[in-house]
Amino acid sequence: MLTRRHFLKIGGLTVAASGWVSRLFGNTSAEEMPSLQNLVADVKPLAAEDYAARLEKARRLIAENKMDGLFLEGGTNLAYFTKVNWWRSERTFGAVFSLKRDPVWVCPAFERQRAEELISQGQEIRTWEEHESPYALIGGIMKEFGAAGGRLGLDPSMRHFIYYGLRKDAASLELVDGAAVTEPCRGVKTAKEVAYMDLANKITKLAYREAFKQIREGMSPRDLAAAVSEAHQKMGVSGGGGPQFGPNTAFPHGSRAVRNLQKDDAIIVDGGCGVEGYRSDITRTIFFDRPTDRQRRVWEAVRKAQVAALKAVRPGATCESVDAAARKVIEDAGFGPGYKYFAHRLGHGIGLEPHEYPYLVRGNTLKMEPGMTFSNEPGIYIYGEFGVRIEDCMVVTEDGGRILGGLEAAAADKPFGD
Repeated sequence: MLTRRHFLKIGGLTVAASGWVSRLFGNTSAEEMPSLQNLVADVKPLAAEDYAARLEKARRLIAENKMDGLFLEGGTNLAYFTKVNWWRSERTFGAVFSLKRDPVWVCPAFERQRAEELISQGQEIRTWEEHESPYALIGGIMKEFGAAGGRLGLDPSMRHFIYYGLRKDAASLELVDGAAVTEPCRGVKTAKEVAYMDLANKITKLAYREAFKQIREGMSPRDLAAAVSEAHQKMGVSGGGGPQFGPNTAFPHGSRAVRNLQKDDAIIVDGGCGVEGYRSDITRTIFFDRPTDRQRRVWEAVRKAQVAALKAVRPGATCESVDAAARKVIEDAGFGPGYKYFAHRLGHGIGLEPHEYPYLVRGNTLKMEPGMTFSNEPGIYIYGEFGVRIEDCMVVTEDGGRILGGLEAAAADKPFGD
C-alpha cells in the first residue's frame, strides 16, 4: 500500500538528517520547508535487487503474452530493465530477453569493450562485424532459445530500420509489439520510484516559488527561466521551466513571439527536473501584479477541475473517467464544449520520461492501478487574451490519489498554498 508509513520505511531513498523526510510527507507549511540547499545529496540509486525484480516481472509478462523473447534496443526501455544507457545510432545495439536466461546482448564488435563496462558481469555479449547482420544474430539467439520460428516482442519505441532488418534476415520469426511487456512494467511505479518523483516534484515547486520572488515589470521570459534553472541547481538537480507572458499564455506549448512582462499579464511556467532519472512536471499560472476578475474566474475554474480530477482517481477507475471529471467542471463554468477552450487531454503518464504510458484522455478505458503516476493539468486557453494551466503530478494509491511533492495551489495569488 502506498502510504506515508510505507515510504518512510524505504531503504533505497535516504536524505540528510535535517528532517527533510518527515517534512516531505507531512503537512508543514511551505515556509518551514528548506529551499535553496542540496536536497538530493543523500538519495540512493536503485539497487541490483530492484533491477532483478523488473526482469522477473518482464519474464512473467513475456510468458503471459505468449512471446518467446523480447528485443529492446538502446533507449529508456532498455535502461529501465538493465541500467544500461546506450545512445542510438545506425548500428543496432540491444538485448534479447527470454523466459529463463539472463539477457543476451547484441553489440557492434568494435564497441564490445565499452559495452563490457556497462553490462552486468556474467551476461553474454554477442558481437557483429561491420559487414555482418545484427538481425541474423538476433535470429540465431532466438534459435538457441528453441524459438527459431517463435514470437519476438519488439521495443515499442524501436526504429523502423531494425524492424525491416529483422523481417529480412530473421524471416522465420513472428514480430509482435513488445508494449505488452514494457508498458505494464514502467507504468506501475514501486514505492522507491514514487519517492524519487515526490522529491523531484517538491524541488521544482520550491524552485518556482523562489524564482517568482524575482518577477518584475519588463523582465523577459529568459530572465525568469534563468531564475528557475538557478534555483533547481542550488537544490542539486538540473531543471528548468519555460515561461510565457500575457497573450502568449494562451498557447499551450508557448508562442514564438517574445513578450516582456507587462502589468496585468498572466504568467505561465511549465517545467521540471529529475531525481535518479524520475521526472517532475509542474505548471503554475500567476498574474502580475494581481488578477482581474475574469482572470481569477478562469483560474478558479481550472483549479476546481484539477481537484475534481484528483477526487476521481482510484484503483479501478478508467483513465477516461478522470479526464471527464475535469472537463465537466470546465464546461459547467462556460468554457466548453469539448476541446474548445480546454484544448488537450487532462494528463499523461510520467516517470523516466516526461510523457509516457498511460494517458488520461477520452477513449482510454484502461483501469488505474496503485503506483500509476500521471500529470493532472487542466487548462483554459483564450487566444488573444490569456491562458491558465495548473499542473501537478499525482500517484494512484490503494484508496484514491495523492499529489506528488505537496505545495498545491490554493488561490490565484497562492500558487503553492502559502
